[in-house]
Amino acid sequence: MTAKYSYNPRDARFLLKEWLPLADILNYERYQDLSLDDIDGLLEQMNRMVANVIAPTNDDGEINHPRLVNGRVVGPPSWKEVYQYLQQQGWGTANFDRNADGTMPEVVYAALAEMMCAASPAFIYYPALTTGAFKVIQTYASPCLQQKFLPGMMDGRFQGCMCITEPSAGTDVGDGLTRALPTDEPGIYKIKGSKIFISAGDGDHAENFIYLTLARISGAKAGTKGLSLFIIPRFWINDDGSTEPNDVETTGIENKFGIRGCPTVSLAFGDNDRCRGYLVGNPPDEQGNGEGMVQMFQMMNGKRLECGLTSAGVAANEYWNAATYCRERVQGRPLTNPRADRVPIIQHEDVKRMLMLNKATTEVIRSLVMKAYFYQDISENDPDLARRKWAFARLECLFPICKAYTSDEAWILICESIQTYGGYGFTEDYPAARAVRDTKINSLYEGTNYIQSMDLITRKWPLHKGQAFAGLLQDIDNFIAAHKQACPEFGREFAKLGKALRSYQELQGITLAYFQQGKIDLVASFARRILTVTGQLLGAHFLLEQAVIAQSHLRETEKDHYDYNYYLGKTLSARFYINQILPNVWNTTDLVKEGDPTILNCPEEIFAY
Repeated sequence: MTAKYSYNPRDARFLLKEWLPLADILNYERYQDLSLDDIDGLLEQMNRMVANVIAPTNDDGEINHPRLVNGRVVGPPSWKEVYQYLQQQGWGTANFDRNADGTMPEVVYAALAEMMCAASPAFIYYPALTTGAFKVIQTYASPCLQQKFLPGMMDGRFQGCMCITEPSAGTDVGDGLTRALPTDEPGIYKIKGSKIFISAGDGDHAENFIYLTLARISGAKAGTKGLSLFIIPRFWINDDGSTEPNDVETTGIENKFGIRGCPTVSLAFGDNDRCRGYLVGNPPDEQGNGEGMVQMFQMMNGKRLECGLTSAGVAANEYWNAATYCRERVQGRPLTNPRADRVPIIQHEDVKRMLMLNKATTEVIRSLVMKAYFYQDISENDPDLARRKWAFARLECLFPICKAYTSDEAWILICESIQTYGGYGFTEDYPAARAVRDTKINSLYEGTNYIQSMDLITRKWPLHKGQAFAGLLQDIDNFIAAHKQACPEFGREFAKLGKALRSYQELQGITLAYFQQGKIDLVASFARRILTVTGQLLGAHFLLEQAVIAQSHLRETEKDHYDYNYYLGKTLSARFYINQILPNVWNTTDLVKEGDPTILNCPEEIFAY
């Protein structure tokens, strides 16, 4: 079956105009041409454009897989035109040019980009990767290099790529073997090595490919600290604007489980000793420390947020598809009245459970990601340096949660959407089958979700002497204190949120004790579950904040009003999530407290049977 774009932007409008204090962002000089009144129009305009222009690329990419022909990739036929349209119309990379007028905040763009992710999660890699590479070059490269590469990246002539993984070094980036040798031209190095799993790394949709590549300059320190970052164009751009091959070859194309339309390739640099790259920033210092990982982390962290954004978009789109099917599919009779006529399956209890799980959790995922982009806007634009640092610390704490919790849940949610179709769910006749394949990559790349969980525990919990993450928890405590008396409708939910907060703080203490006892391996065995409950605690807080706002509307809204069911749904999402999902926090705390060492004690040999 063809993909079906069913995105509903109503929740995005609520988050931007009612939940987040977006006015604070729009007051920054950079965004003063935009107002809250513009949000509805932007959402409606993007929704139409995505439905008409971007959504068709989903089927094209699924049917016309990229092919390697005579050493170059031939991509889905429609993608070149759509990529260039998106870039040239300002809906892509150009929005992030810090030197341009008329751009929009990251948080507003995120709400729009979620629609693109929902419509065609494979295609979105083209503009997203170009934007990530663009940001790194604009932040760290010289004005000369910016002038050489950024205009073509904005207008769709160039595709940006991130080149990290190597055959011998996946997660262990510091073990990479790609080398950089100085030339007689300052800042230009000969590059020799290979990279694999390079998304959008070749195709016929762009004139040139700009590879941001990690390599080690001769004499630099071993490990990640010795890596430097290079801009390697597939076609070298001479000073007169002419181009010539730069000894970069596509050596293979992956046969992927999902996002099939986006080519993921392996690349060889310098097989003929003629590949050149521009060093970004400075060469390694006297101790052999390079700047590459710090620079590349800007793009990696951006991609981690995009994992969350894509997870939210794809999961939500399939929830709306499933809900429509469940309203239309007539089968079975009510358990409470077996003699009654057959009913739409949405009236069956377990179907409603699956839909509510989808609805509530996709709202959590969306809220986490939007809050992260909100902090990013503050960190990049606020005139108060202290506030910028505060916001960036909050953003850093949310990176692993937005990447890992969201992508883990999206897989589960889309599987529930498949389940709503009954036997038809085990066919390719409904779009959820493709969606579940497309979303799985988000839990695997940019650091697997286990790596994200250890990053949360070992780096984000103690960030700024523990004050950064403690601030997120203090927000929950402050919210409960400020609203629990004024909102008696949610008395049970406030009590459970408070219980979850206290339990989570106990969990942190238990984990710290394990570290002090040298039981790091025991912590590692629970790390994924600790990250999950972190997402659930923060998500429950955000949903209850939103439910309080929605309840205030319900007090003044008649049941026949067009917005009544939306606001009612917000309150029910919070009730369901807090009462049926949030208890996992204290259950996990009990589990970690018990410290069962079965995983650590089992010999490897048992896994042969």
